[in-house]
Amino acid sequence: MKELMLGNAAVARGLYEAGCKVISSYPGTPSTEITEEAAKFGEIYCEWAPNEKVAAEVAIGASIGGARAFFAMKHVGLNVAADPVFTSSYTGVNGGLVMVVADDPGMHSSQNEQDSRHYAVAAKLVMLEPSDSAECLEFAKKAFWLSERFSTPVMIRLSTRVSHSQGLVETGSRQVVELKEYKKDAGRFVMVPANARARHPKIEERQKEIALWSENCDLNRIEKGSTKIGVITAGISYQYVKEALPDASVLKIGVINPLPEKLIRDFAAGVDKLYIIEELDPIIENYCKALGLTVTGKELLPDCGEYSQSLLREKLLGETITPLSFGENVPVRPPVMCPGCPHRGLFYVLSKLKLMVNGDIGCYTLGSAPPLSALDTTVCMGFSISGLHGYNLARREEGSEKRSVAVIGDSTFMHSGITGLINIAYNRTNSVVIILDNSTTGMTGHQDNPTTGRTLKGDIARAVSIEAICKAAGIDRVTVIDPNNLSQVEDAVKEELAADEPSVIIARRPCALLKGVKHSAALTVTSACKGCKACMKLGCPAISMKDGFAAIDPTLCVGCGVCEELCAFKAITPNQEVQA
Repeated sequence: MKELMLGNAAVARGLYEAGCKVISSYPGTPSTEITEEAAKFGEIYCEWAPNEKVAAEVAIGASIGGARAFFAMKHVGLNVAADPVFTSSYTGVNGGLVMVVADDPGMHSSQNEQDSRHYAVAAKLVMLEPSDSAECLEFAKKAFWLSERFSTPVMIRLSTRVSHSQGLVETGSRQVVELKEYKKDAGRFVMVPANARARHPKIEERQKEIALWSENCDLNRIEKGSTKIGVITAGISYQYVKEALPDASVLKIGVINPLPEKLIRDFAAGVDKLYIIEELDPIIENYCKALGLTVTGKELLPDCGEYSQSLLREKLLGETITPLSFGENVPVRPPVMCPGCPHRGLFYVLSKLKLMVNGDIGCYTLGSAPPLSALDTTVCMGFSISGLHGYNLARREEGSEKRSVAVIGDSTFMHSGITGLINIAYNRTNSVVIILDNSTTGMTGHQDNPTTGRTLKGDIARAVSIEAICKAAGIDRVTVIDPNNLSQVEDAVKEELAADEPSVIIARRPCALLKGVKHSAALTVTSACKGCKACMKLGCPAISMKDGFAAIDPTLCVGCGVCEELCAFKAITPNQEVQA
C-alpha cells in the first residue's frame, strides 16, 4: 500500500514495521512528530521523557532488556543526551537500539546550526541519512538490523526539509520480533574503567567491520551519468543535486559513518571533476581530502544555512535563476505570541520595571521581540536559572539581585531547570526565578509534560507539583500569580526582588490555544480612545492603530483583558455584539 507521508511519519511507520517495542523522547522541532505518530500504534509503548538524556537512558535500558528501542531529539537535544549515547557505543546493544537526531540547517526553530555528523564520528556510531520519506521508512527498518548485526546503537540523521516534507511511501506489515534473552554481563554493561578499556579495542574493530559492510550495502549507490561532473552527496542535498545537475554522475551516501573508502575512490576515479555537496560542515569533503582526492566543495558553497537547486546552479554552473515575482512585496511577518498568551502581561511588567531578564527556550523567547523587548539572554534549555545565579555572583556587589530575574517554562523547568534551582538554593544567591506555567509544552505543538497530569497517549498520570519541587529544592518563598493580572504581577515581582533570600514566582495560566480553555468575549475600542498607544505596548496581534485610534480585531481577540487594564481612559470594553 502506498501513502503520502511526512518524513517523520515515515520514520514512525518504519519503527512500527521493524517491531520496535519501546520509544522515549523529548519533543524538539523538527523531530517531534516521529514520537507522536509512533504513539498511534498500540503495539509500541511511547512516552515523553522529562529531557533527552532520560529518553536516551530509557531506550538504552529497554535495549539491554532485550527489546527493540528508539529515542528521538533535535540536534541540540543530542547535546543533552550525549553522555549516555557515547557510553552506549561501548556497551553495545542487546535488542536493537536506534536514535534519530534532526538537524536544523537555516535555524528555522533553533538557537544554533550544529552538524550532528560530528557526534557519530566522535562516538563511533553508525549514522544513516535518508533523503526522502520512502528512505525514512526503509532506513528506520534497516537501522534495527544493523544495530543487532553489529551490536551497535545506530543514529539516523534527518534535517528540517526531510522531516517536514512529504513523499510517497510503500508501507508493509509489522515484523514480529521476540524479546531477546537478558544475560548478566558486567564486562559489557558495567562501564568502570577496567571494563571500558577492554571494550574500546572491540569498538574499533567493530567500526572496521561496518566500514567493510558499507562498501557494498544498498544504502550507498552510484547513479551513472556524465563523467564530466561527479557529485558525492547525502540527505536532502541529494534532492537538490538531482534537480540542479540532472546529467551528473552521483554517489549518494546513505551510510554517513563510517564512510566507504573504496567506493568513494572508485567513483572519484571515474569522473573528470568531483564535487562534494553537503549542507553545514565539510564532513564528507574532509574525508575525501584525507584520502588524497582532489575535490571541490566549500570553496564554492556556503558552510551555513540551507542549500537549494538555484544555489547549486549559480555556484557550480554560473547560471543565475530569476525567481518568480508577484509584483508586490509581501510584508515580513515575524513570529509573535498569540492573542491571549499568558506570557504577555508578565513580560510587559518585566519590561516596564527595566529588569535584566535571563531567558530560556520556549514560546516565551518571543518576549525578546519589540515592543516588549523583555529578554536579555537565551542560550539553551535550563540556562535561565543557572545563568541568573552566575550573573548575580558576578554583579551582586552592584545590587544585581534586586534588578534581575530568570524566566523558564513549566516543561523546560522539568527538563533542566530543577538542578539550576537547587544550585541557587545551595550556593545562595538571592535570585528570583519566574516559572511560566502554561500547562503544556507549547513551542513544539502542545505536548504533555510531567506537570500536566497526562501521558503522551492521553492516560491520566500523577501531575508533578512545581510548588513542591521548589520547596524540596530549598526555596522557602514560593508564590503563585495570575500573569494576566498586571497589578498582582508587579506587586509580586517587586516583593520578591526586595527579599533577602532566593524565591520562585509561578505565573500560572493555561496556554490560550489549549482545547479546554474557554475564552471571554472579544473586546472592542470605544470612542473614549485618545490614541495614546498604551495598549500597543503589549504587542498583541489583535490590536492595531487605524486612523490614529486603537482597533481590536474580534476574530483574533480572546478577551484576556490585559489591554483593558492598561487603558487609562476605559476605552476598551467587551464587544456586546460578539457577546450576543
